[in-house]
Amino acid sequence: MVYLDYVAGCPVDRRVIDEMLKYFEHPGNPSSVHSKGFEARKIIDDARSKVAELINASPSEIVFTSGATESNNLAIIGYAMRNKRKGNHIVVSAIEHISVINSAKFLQKNGFDVSYAPVDRHGKLKIDELEKLIKKDTILVSIQHANPEIGTIQNIQEIREVVECALHVDATASLGKIEVDVEKMGVDLLTISSNDIYGPRGVGGLYIRSGVRVNPIIIGGGQENGLRGGTENVAGIAGFGKASEITKREWKDESERMEKLRDRLLNGLLKIEETYLNGHPTERLPNNASVRFSYIEGESILLSMDMENIQASTGSACTSKTLQPSHVLMAIGLKHEEAHGSVVFSLGRWSSQQDIDYVLEKLPPIVERLRMMSPLYVKKKKGGE
Repeated sequence: MVYLDYVAGCPVDRRVIDEMLKYFEHPGNPSSVHSKGFEARKIIDDARSKVAELINASPSEIVFTSGATESNNLAIIGYAMRNKRKGNHIVVSAIEHISVINSAKFLQKNGFDVSYAPVDRHGKLKIDELEKLIKKDTILVSIQHANPEIGTIQNIQEIREVVECALHVDATASLGKIEVDVEKMGVDLLTISSNDIYGPRGVGGLYIRSGVRVNPIIIGGGQENGLRGGTENVAGIAGFGKASEITKREWKDESERMEKLRDRLLNGLLKIEETYLNGHPTERLPNNASVRFSYIEGESILLSMDMENIQASTGSACTSKTLQPSHVLMAIGLKHEEAHGSVVFSLGRWSSQQDIDYVLEKLPPIVERLRMMSPLYVKKKKGGE
């Protein structure tokens, strides 16, 4: 099996599993006032310190959640609701994750004004346009650090210079691939995910800069400093902490290795007739190879590759159930038919050169076969003759 869909889901590192196995049978509730409860609280506190260290934050600034989607909801809806007396306008980029887009739509239905900042054909935010959108009553701007679908990386420090209100950054795709430092970036809120750094699913985090106030969106017993009700997932959080510890130690070497493999893959893919790169040619994630094949559907390519034991995706797994073209690809100016022909190959910790070479062996004949069944391609070939 050649698994190149790490953007949708990462295998859990064996070292993380071994750490989690220590705590699955631990009976203590972190809120209990006895020795087992204190042990569970210490497990969570230790993990919180490791997660905080990975992004150069203080442990008290980390709130554990069920994943990046909840973190984005808490950051956007929670901040807007807490600070609505300051203003009712927020700005998000046009290529944000669907959990950010839908959180913004929710706020619109509840009386907030939302603006969408445009991007260029490579997916880079048009900072001059962003600056024009910011008004006196703008209270929050949300910009993705890197887009998982096209790989483009945003310059958060440059964006921070024009954003005087609160700045939220979704770093789900970038964590563990490029540097994520909340102090250097100057962000107020930052979303991260456990599974995207080879930790367990169902665990995420939100960095909230000290002094920034948000309303909880899950009401319960006051866990996580009153911002996330519900008994904490002790084993899962311990796994997130271990994954953060490993990532801090290994991410630079890992990213350099993946970048070489990605370039080998892209060089081979772009040799296929009428195949084009999505996203920025250089300012992109080291593990992302997003391309589009003219005249054929991405879903057909995925099914054909899966028969050869190759797994990839056509875009965000969170929006793959819809038949609509990707909002990210539409935002960078692609036509519907171009967007539908896109495939995302995302590499990870266990990707190898053999994997890449296997894809480059199997994919060209798949593309050729599918194109020969495409009326558009046949018409084009006859016209060329």
